[in-house]
Amino acid sequence: MAETIERKELEDLQEDLHEVQELLRRQRIVESLVHRTEGPRHELEERLVHRQHEAELRRKLDAMHPADVAYILESLPIEERLVVWSLVKSDRDGEILLEVSEPVRDSLIADMDQHELVAAAEALDADELADLAPDLPEEVLEDVFRALPVEEREQLRAAMSYAEDAVGALMDFEVVSVREDVTLEVVARYLRRFDELPDHTDQIFVVDRDEHLKGTLPLTKLVVNDPERIVATVMVETPVALYPDDKAQDAAQAFERYDLVSAPVVSERGRLLGRVTVNTVLDYVREKTESELLGIGGLREVEDIFAPVWESVKNRWSWLAVNLVTAFVASRVIGAFEGSIEKLVALAALMPIVAGIGGNSGNQTLTMIVRALALGQIQPDQARKLFAKELGVAVVNGLVWGGILGIIAWWLYDSVPLGLVMTAAMTLNLLLAAVMGVAIPVVMSRLGRDPAVGSSVLITAVTDSGGFFIFLGLATLFLV
Repeated sequence: MAETIERKELEDLQEDLHEVQELLRRQRIVESLVHRTEGPRHELEERLVHRQHEAELRRKLDAMHPADVAYILESLPIEERLVVWSLVKSDRDGEILLEVSEPVRDSLIADMDQHELVAAAEALDADELADLAPDLPEEVLEDVFRALPVEEREQLRAAMSYAEDAVGALMDFEVVSVREDVTLEVVARYLRRFDELPDHTDQIFVVDRDEHLKGTLPLTKLVVNDPERIVATVMVETPVALYPDDKAQDAAQAFERYDLVSAPVVSERGRLLGRVTVNTVLDYVREKTESELLGIGGLREVEDIFAPVWESVKNRWSWLAVNLVTAFVASRVIGAFEGSIEKLVALAALMPIVAGIGGNSGNQTLTMIVRALALGQIQPDQARKLFAKELGVAVVNGLVWGGILGIIAWWLYDSVPLGLVMTAAMTLNLLLAAVMGVAIPVVMSRLGRDPAVGSSVLITAVTDSGGFFIFLGLATLFLV
């Protein structure tokens, strides 16, 4: 019988985390007190207290789902993390390693010896092992290969041969298939031979003698139809099928569009290779989203929040260096108009507004375009229409909000020309932001780069420097 999983809210997970931290704190306090005294009796007391806390922690961890244990491990400093990791049952190591983030996984693997790693890997299915394999030492992977049955060894090789963003990398080899010429009663008897069906089994795949996919039999149809009916008469003949070389992003869109729970993966000749399930797709979407958010913020990869200082520095320095260059360029733009600023001090107070609003507007456009690119909604010949549409939005926003700011500038500094310059500068900078908000992600996409990575940094740099130049340039021409 399948084990019931208790779904925990974030508040419950945080409560579990606090309990684990409290047990670790109490253990440190008691050990510290015992260490201050000497004698064999105190050593015995220390061991007893230590074992008591360990037993309590083990009971706590054993009752938790692997994903919840992963949350606990990711939320602890490295020293406490390794203490908790040492108390996890060895037969759960592999499942938990799959759940934790990559940098935390690296820290856990570094604390395990070769025998422990081999045992953890051998407990996983071929498709799960393929996800873990890139992080395992080469000698461990060789031992695991030798220990696997021939069929699973070939499945592992196949899964590792696909790119990370391909459907083949998400594929699960655990499938249930039947022939189209048998009755539903025969199918039901066949299914009862399993101890339990593979996770997320909502349909059975119908194949011929050569394992070519002919259709799918949803479990709902199996339940409600006459047991004497033939599979071919009730199956879905044109199911949504994927190919192993398809993009994982395309598979995610198919699951969202058609509300799929599982989908077959077939070769070019139509032979059933495996399946993709909704939980795997959700994991991919989550990882993709996290990667895009990190890229927008200028981070190269997921970072262990308790990583050593130098590791965090290496992860963050590249885009900080870009920011330094762009900030220097912006400062030189301002420096070129020092004379104008000295003559009209109001310019120094107003120019950050123009740059800030331009950056926000550019990031709004950027977010819309990146999303459309991710969903495949932008075709090569549509870039011109996008530019025209975003320029129209920029003109309206520029005239409206620029006009409001112009009135405020007029009221504050009693200068109609300054208000007009403010309106014109705001409109022109929003036009620049619109152009760059479309151009940057589209160009990056055509160059084969992730349009989300660093785009926000680039557009902010352009709107800052451009906003300063436009505003101070107009002010120099018409006010100074």
